[in-house]
Amino acid sequence: MSFIYRGIRTFLLAELVSGLSLTLRYMFRPKVTLNYPYEKGYLSPRFRGEHALRRYANGEERCISCKLCEAICPAQAITIEGDVRSDGSRRTTRYDIDMTKCIYCGFCEEACPVDAIVEGPNFEYSTETREELMYDKTKLLANGERWETEIAERLSADAPYR
Repeated sequence: MSFIYRGIRTFLLAELVSGLSLTLRYMFRPKVTLNYPYEKGYLSPRFRGEHALRRYANGEERCISCKLCEAICPAQAITIEGDVRSDGSRRTTRYDIDMTKCIYCGFCEEACPVDAIVEGPNFEYSTETREELMYDKTKLLANGERWETEIAERLSADAPYR
């Protein structure tokens, strides 16, 4: 009986008809393609992009030079040097990240007790040379100032899960 059934399906081109019906169904649905440079897709609050150093609202940098992010980094991409100020607080004098080594694991962000180092929403930071991917403290602070509103929104959206 299956021989007859297969013969009928072959004669009526059932596979071709089912393939064409699937094509016609998708042809009239709304398109899901984005016009990328002009339209951006949704980014999860847990997205890990370009690194940034944050500041407090009064303008003082958050990093207290505890070196936990340097210690936990599996790629050893972070280098920190700190100094004690006259008021007894610790602050960094050097904070470097080699982005060519970074594996974007997010451990540095999780280890930081004051949310100083974060991975922001920026994923468009291609460069022409490797030297441009060596981030120093000034570049990281500039990234933090540029993306502060997006970073704060992302951290508040992700706060219940931390």
